Amino acid sequence: MLRNILLLTLLAGLLPAAARTNKVKNPEPKTFVYRYYLRDKAGTEYSLDAPRRFLSSKSLHRRERQRLTVDSTDIPVCKAYIRQFVRPGCQVIGTSRWQNTVLVRSADSLLLDSLCRLPLVRDSRCVFVAPDSIEPAGDIIWNVHEEFNLWDSIRNEPYGAMRHQIEAMGGVSLHEAGFRGRGMTIAILDGGFQNYNRIPALQRARILGTHDFVTPPMPQPSAKAKNKKPRNVSPFHAIDHGTKVFSAIGAYAPEVAIGTAPDAFFWLFRCEDPATEQPIEEDYWTMAAEMADSVGADIINSSLGYYDYDGDNDDYRLQDLDGNTAFISRSASLLARKGIVLCNSAGNAGMGQWKKIGVPADARDILTVGAIDRKHNLAPFSSIGPSQDGRIKPDVVALGASVALISGRGTLVYDMGTSFSTPLVCGLVACLWQAFPDKTALEIIDMVRHCADQHNCPTNIFGYGMPNFRHLIKDDR
Repeated sequence: MLRNILLLTLLAGLLPAAARTNKVKNPEPKTFVYRYYLRDKAGTEYSLDAPRRFLSSKSLHRRERQRLTVDSTDIPVCKAYIRQFVRPGCQVIGTSRWQNTVLVRSADSLLLDSLCRLPLVRDSRCVFVAPDSIEPAGDIIWNVHEEFNLWDSIRNEPYGAMRHQIEAMGGVSLHEAGFRGRGMTIAILDGGFQNYNRIPALQRARILGTHDFVTPPMPQPSAKAKNKKPRNVSPFHAIDHGTKVFSAIGAYAPEVAIGTAPDAFFWLFRCEDPATEQPIEEDYWTMAAEMADSVGADIINSSLGYYDYDGDNDDYRLQDLDGNTAFISRSASLLARKGIVLCNSAGNAGMGQWKKIGVPADARDILTVGAIDRKHNLAPFSSIGPSQDGRIKPDVVALGASVALISGRGTLVYDMGTSFSTPLVCGLVACLWQAFPDKTALEIIDMVRHCADQHNCPTNIFGYGMPNFRHLIKDDR
């Protein structure tokens, strides 16, 4: 079962923590993970004069095209510093170059505490404590449907069930003008992409690569079980939330479903652990965003967000929603400076006590996406703004109640949530950027806000409203 904060389906957003069941004893030993904030990068072996040593040509070209410079946040964490955390009983499991941090795992919390006293450490935080019990991720669904049901097809309608959700934002006009995301690269950050590589409707999608940032990995089958069909090959396939998100952008099954940017390139990154909800997921997200930057992604779709963690000590407060307090929001607020547009779900807390957006939906210079229904009313679950420092949130809204998607079984389904309004906007942003390749990330964000139907009177319910991408193409022609 998904967590209530946020792999952003409506059910997950409304389910109280007390209602979660079916937990099993955690097979992993009691472990802890600390995040260490380093004082500097003085010992680095890298130089701003040679950025090709740590950024891809595509990443550098994206910066050059937008007249952005490589800066100190782009330089990787100093390897000599990382080596100081390599001790018996400790394992370095990740770093963030943007925030100059190191993640270290150990079963010995006293040892992790002692590392806080290293001269190169300016601060530290425990971001993960292994739970006594966990909710196991769902098994892989092996019986992928090779064909759709007859009633799923709409004869002579190329977009099939997805037409309305695309046409509502003028997306069909973008496609008819020849802009379907070609040449644009989208990184999808999510919690699981069940059977993404086996589903016929996704076979045409141009996937450049995948990566799983969540640790530890699922236990491997024993030698005795090698001849048996495994039930969990990889957590990457454990749930289909990411598959549904991916399908909203990249599906191609004429007369059934065509996504908002079917000609784009994709990276699929797993950075959400559905078994627990702890601050370490902000580190996973940051590492995924940094890899998206490194490999040259133009746009990130993130249907993820946080405010309520396991336990009570790490929960966010409303005053923290300023785009600068949360670790994940600081990372997200850097993306436009790297030339990347982030489309992030507003959240599904509208019917609960919290009601507000989470993090990183509060970040600066991103597109936070809320959800509306087919009558253009705000979906009751959609989280609202503003940010704590008074910025309009969400930025825009799109259809999110309900959305036609492809499930992890390859079937046509309908689901609700800001998780699924977000990729609709994300894909059309890719098409828009294809049409205006000389625009910067900040200019694209501004164009999307200003083509929305409430841009003259934005609110913290609808933001700037629902974008109409048709206007942008029409005005330019």
